[in-house]
Amino acid sequence: MKYNRLGASGLKVSELCLGTMTFGQSTDHAEATSILDAALACGVNFLDTANSYADARSESMLGELLGARRQELVVATKFFNPMGTGVNDSGMSRRHILQSVEASLGRLRTDWIDLLYIHHVDEETPLEEMLSALDDLVWQGKVRYIACSNYEAWRMTAALGLSARYGWQRFQANQLQYSLVVRDIEEELVPACLAQDVGVVTWAPLAGGFLTGKYRAGQRSLAGTRSADGWAFPSVYFAAQADQVLEALRDVAASTGATPARVALRWVMSQPAVASCVVGCRTLEQFEDSAGTADLDLDAESRARLDEISRLRPRYPKSMEAGMRERRAAAVGHGT
Repeated sequence: MKYNRLGASGLKVSELCLGTMTFGQSTDHAEATSILDAALACGVNFLDTANSYADARSESMLGELLGARRQELVVATKFFNPMGTGVNDSGMSRRHILQSVEASLGRLRTDWIDLLYIHHVDEETPLEEMLSALDDLVWQGKVRYIACSNYEAWRMTAALGLSARYGWQRFQANQLQYSLVVRDIEEELVPACLAQDVGVVTWAPLAGGFLTGKYRAGQRSLAGTRSADGWAFPSVYFAAQADQVLEALRDVAASTGATPARVALRWVMSQPAVASCVVGCRTLEQFEDSAGTADLDLDAESRARLDEISRLRPRYPKSMEAGMRERRAAAVGHGT
C-alpha cells in the first residue's frame, strides 16, 4: 500500500480510503467487521464516514469496530446535513459545528477526529465564523485537521486566504467527485489544489459501480444493483462518451489481466493532486477487488488511451485558451 502526505500537513494517508457509507444500512455488523479487518490487513489506514450516513448508524458502527485499533488509524468524518428538525440543526454555524463534533465523537467512541470535513457549501454562514470554530476545535484537541468537500475552487481559495490572514487552521483536503466519466474538477479545482497544496480525496472513483465491469455499453440497469432498485445514474453516464469509456476500460483490463474496477481506480490514483480514493463497498468481495489496485501499475499506453477516450471537453475560458495555443503553434510552425 502506498501512503501519501495529505495537503500541506505531515499526515500520511493510504492511497485507498475505506468508505463506510453502507455500514449500518446495506452492510450489517458481521460484513462490516470482515471488510474493516481486510482493509487493515492490506495496509489501509484511512477511514471515511459522515454523521448523515445511514442516519448516523455508520459512525456508530465504525465506533464499535475500531476498539484498540483506533490509535493506528486516520478517521475522517463530515457534517453539514440536518441531524434534527430544529432551524439550527444543519449548516456551518458555530453552534451546529460544535454540537455536531461532540455528537460524532460520542458515536465514534473516540476523543478526537483526525480529519473533519465540511460536507457541503453553506451559503448563509460567513466563512470567518466557520473557520474560527474549526480552529478552536483543533486547539481543543478534538480535531486534528480540517478539510472541505464539494467546494468550488474560488470558495476553497477564499477560505485558505482567511486562514492565512488570521492564523487559523487551513483546509488540508477537498473531497471531490472524480472518475473516468466525471472529470470536471480538472478545469479549476485540480490546478487550485496543486497550487495551494491541498490534497484531493476522491469520492465515487468507480462512478457508483458504473465502472466496475458489470455494465456494458448502452446498459444502465442491472439486477442486484442500485440501478435496479430505482437509483438513477447521473445524466453524464448516458452520453456516448461514457459508453466509449466502458469499452476502453474493458480492453485495458483484459490486456493487463486486472478487473475494470482496479484499472479505473488506478487511473484516478495516478492523477495529479490525488492523495487518496474513497472506495465504498457493500460486501467483502467488492472491497477485495478494489484492494487489488495496490499491486497494479498501468503502462503509459494504457493511461494514454484512457486519458484520451475520457477527455473533458474544455469550457470557456479553457476552450479559448486551447484555441489560442493551437493558433500560436500553427503560427510558429509556418514561421510567422
